[in-house]
Amino acid sequence: MLDDGGVPELAELALHNGTIYRWNRPVYQVTDGVPHLRVENRVLPAGPTVTDVMANTAFYYGLVRALAEQPRPVWRRLPFAVAADNFDTACRDGIDAVLRWPRPVRSRALTRVPAVRLVQEELLPLAAAGLDAWGVEPTDWDRYLGVIAERCRRRVNGASWQTATYHRALDAGLARQDALAAMTRRYCALMRTGEPVHTWPVGVDG
Repeated sequence: MLDDGGVPELAELALHNGTIYRWNRPVYQVTDGVPHLRVENRVLPAGPTVTDVMANTAFYYGLVRALAEQPRPVWRRLPFAVAADNFDTACRDGIDAVLRWPRPVRSRALTRVPAVRLVQEELLPLAAAGLDAWGVEPTDWDRYLGVIAERCRRRVNGASWQTATYHRALDAGLARQDALAAMTRRYCALMRTGEPVHTWPVGVDG
């Protein structure tokens, strides 16, 4: 088809992308006879507020810039199998995860480090440097990276808040379904305030 000057629709790829949601997903589409390709990054909309999403975005894109420009990027110092294991550990243990990370930069050795300490001591400074390289105003990146820093200091993110609030409701005598419903209602109410999740009170009352 390409040799004949045509543009393939790649219907099978489109069907696959409509049913398999990857963290980084290539999306192909033909519009007005012109093929387009984009890569969706699906990690950012983790909320629960706009402030939290902006903080996630600043942290992510600052790190991408800084890590990519290191003389020895982390993907040359961290085996893929270890990175995959870190991913599974982070999914399972959340903010309490302990990860393996190459430190210092010139060493081949890996060390085990709590995720919050890794973020506080190494990743936040890298993200700040990356945002500075992107030309982001220091007042802006300081504000949003400060949200990440406070999550680490208080050991609270959206997932840990939901878990703690749910268990608080159970302890108050609510049945499982009622506790989940109460937590969700409280989540929605606090989300509308726009205040970042690490500032939310734990519990379903008031």
